[in-house]
Amino acid sequence: MMSRTLRTDVLDLAYEEHGPAGGPVVVLLHGFPYDPRCFDEVAPPLAAAGCRVLVPYLRGYGPTRFLSAATPRSGEQAALGHDLLQFLDGLGIARAALAGYDWGGRAACIVAALWPERVRCLVSCTGYNIQNIARSADPAPAEQEHRFWYQYYFHTERGRAGLTRNRRDICRLLWSLWSPDWRFDEATFERSAVSFDNPDFVEVVIQSYRHRYGYAPGDPALAGIEARLAAQPRIAAPTINLHGGNDGVGPVPETDGQGRFFTGPYERRVIPRIGHNVPQEAPAATVAALSDLMKGTTP
Repeated sequence: MMSRTLRTDVLDLAYEEHGPAGGPVVVLLHGFPYDPRCFDEVAPPLAAAGCRVLVPYLRGYGPTRFLSAATPRSGEQAALGHDLLQFLDGLGIARAALAGYDWGGRAACIVAALWPERVRCLVSCTGYNIQNIARSADPAPAEQEHRFWYQYYFHTERGRAGLTRNRRDICRLLWSLWSPDWRFDEATFERSAVSFDNPDFVEVVIQSYRHRYGYAPGDPALAGIEARLAAQPRIAAPTINLHGGNDGVGPVPETDGQGRFFTGPYERRVIPRIGHNVPQEAPAATVAALSDLMKGTTP
């Protein structure tokens, strides 16, 4: 594994690279509050199979840094999609297999929807992750609303102060709540938690959770992407939705309504006793999903 940095229009974007430089490209994208360590058991077998595997640190995480103090510390969905597109462009990658969850799954879905020629296939945990911001004020059933407590907390200045002062405590709690059957130890948590010490972590997270509810403005430079996402664009890439059967923040619905967002081949695979952090909890299932998709698609 090699640690590298790519300069985009607004970031020095850190990433890890595995496998042969000439292999078919797979990009693995982590969520909040996690980091590339969630793919430590996913990247090596893909690399051993001949893939060039790239695992970036999202904006606000680990060694990734903004180039200018003037750039808004935005975590909005358009920013995540923009960064992924810039990453592909900067490395001269015409087409890649994408896999992600949570924020990373959102970035992957956005690129697949808006720039379909760049995506060979897609593994997206919980399915279609593009936010419908126009409907963000619609209340969910109470059973779901209580799972979003952290989002509402981050809407307040108390939440900003809490994330600043207690980021490890909050993130550790979210890991436990979202993956109730995953018995991670403190060393495992700390290997990822160092990424939350990024100087922009708090601001990116706070802006992300406020923007998606209309409580914070977006980055004007990304308004065009947000406008396209408002149409809830469909995804044509062959897709597998890996859904943890015991996901504590996004439980598996009895009826899968995600298929309507996919115009290409689509399959949902529910993994029993697995929570929100699918790649780290179920690496073999993640590798299998990517391998199955790549068998039926061309690089």
